[in-house]
Amino acid sequence: MKRAIPLILILIVIMISGNLVYAGKNWPDTQLHDYYSVKNFGAKADGLVKDTHSIQTAIDSCFAHGGGTVYFPPGIYLCGTIHLKSNIALFLAHGSEIRMSKENEDFDTYEKLDFKSAGDKETSFFHYSLILGEDLEHIAIIGTGIINGNRTKRGGPKPIALKRCNQVCIKDISLKNAPNYNISLLGTDFVTISGVTILNGFSDGIDPDGCKNIRISDCYIDTFDDAIVPKASFSLGSLRSVENMTVTNCILGSNCNAFKFGTESGGGFKNVTVSNCTVIARKVGKPADSGIALESVDGSEIEGVTITNIAMANIISPIFLRLGNRGRDMVTPTPGYLRNVIISNITATGATQASIIAGIPGYPIENVSINNIKIAYTGGGSFDSKLESVPELIKEYPDSDMFGAIPSWGFYVRHVKNLKLEEIDLSLDRPEKRHAFIFEDVTQLKITGVEAQWHEGAPALLHFKDAKQVSISGCRIPQNPSAYIDVPANQKNEIQLIGNWVLKN
Repeated sequence: MKRAIPLILILIVIMISGNLVYAGKNWPDTQLHDYYSVKNFGAKADGLVKDTHSIQTAIDSCFAHGGGTVYFPPGIYLCGTIHLKSNIALFLAHGSEIRMSKENEDFDTYEKLDFKSAGDKETSFFHYSLILGEDLEHIAIIGTGIINGNRTKRGGPKPIALKRCNQVCIKDISLKNAPNYNISLLGTDFVTISGVTILNGFSDGIDPDGCKNIRISDCYIDTFDDAIVPKASFSLGSLRSVENMTVTNCILGSNCNAFKFGTESGGGFKNVTVSNCTVIARKVGKPADSGIALESVDGSEIEGVTITNIAMANIISPIFLRLGNRGRDMVTPTPGYLRNVIISNITATGATQASIIAGIPGYPIENVSINNIKIAYTGGGSFDSKLESVPELIKEYPDSDMFGAIPSWGFYVRHVKNLKLEEIDLSLDRPEKRHAFIFEDVTQLKITGVEAQWHEGAPALLHFKDAKQVSISGCRIPQNPSAYIDVPANQKNEIQLIGNWVLKN
């Protein structure tokens, strides 16, 4: 008696050379569970033949069938601009690399803007890019493959450029040798960037410009310019704030600023948290200008910012807060505001310049709390009477070294209202001949548990000039008060000392 033929037909589907096959033949329509292999659309993946057309055809076919995942098997895909579409995920398999062509004609040209902006090309333009998405939704770039900018200096297409998109996921990929902003987002909302590695970038790392609901986590960023730099530029033809943003568990290496609210800051920055990050010096180039830089110089309104649990090493100025009035893209330059900021649980070693909190006359930085801070400075500075007059530089580009040499080595604070400094410990590798803290035009200043090293022959640790409503408590004060507080005789300052310890010689 013959054995019955099974009613269930067993299909064996295997991957050969990155192609989906069925019984030794290409899978019909190249689709299996919504995966589209670019090799089935003609991609060679040899790093020699340009695969732009094949990749675009795979994306277009996937989109035509309602969306899904475009799959990049192991190999090197040399290409120019590819256009993402809604409901599409690019999946870069382990061992795959999308390599940027070196020929400019392989990329889209700069888009035409119907407005004038003072912003630079990197900030304002998106079409000149490798992976371009505009006015899309439900898109993803995922996998453990590589996007290689294939350049040796700054100046070239953006690796990833997304403009006015919604619901975006960028996860686990690596980017390297990028000549432009590595991940550039403009007016793009509901974004998750996780597990991304950026290596040897020649420009910024991640730039959310006028974006809302952004989550960045578990990333490693090594780039010349700013590592993570939210912007609020005029690149959409109107101002749009950055709102509801979290950055956590990242390692940030930069020659400029690790985390920065940008110099393109016409719009606002609201409801932002940064936590559990490590800031390191790159192996090439100069140390980073600052670890944390919050800047409003083009009318930006910055408030509701919390930064906590940050470890820094070999950063020039650990903290830089600046309110200025450059007024880019403004008919009449008018200062914005910088207020309601909490910075806590910071450790830094190898700092070479004071942290700076500086507003401008008539426009103070307001409501700032800095607590539980431990910074080790290299020291070795000497006092010069020329340093007493620090220029205002109201209209200048903001940077932590913009004022040049300053007369304090720990903190320089000017034009600030309602500032709390609590549990701050500053140390020196070498003796200093400058003040540890300088407070100028400061109102409502509360100092609690603040300590700094003092060496014989150095000026007082705390220097006040036009300071009102100041309270100092819980501090250890040398028996010689002139070693602790310096108040010029011709200045009217309001300083109250409560509950401090006087140290005996």
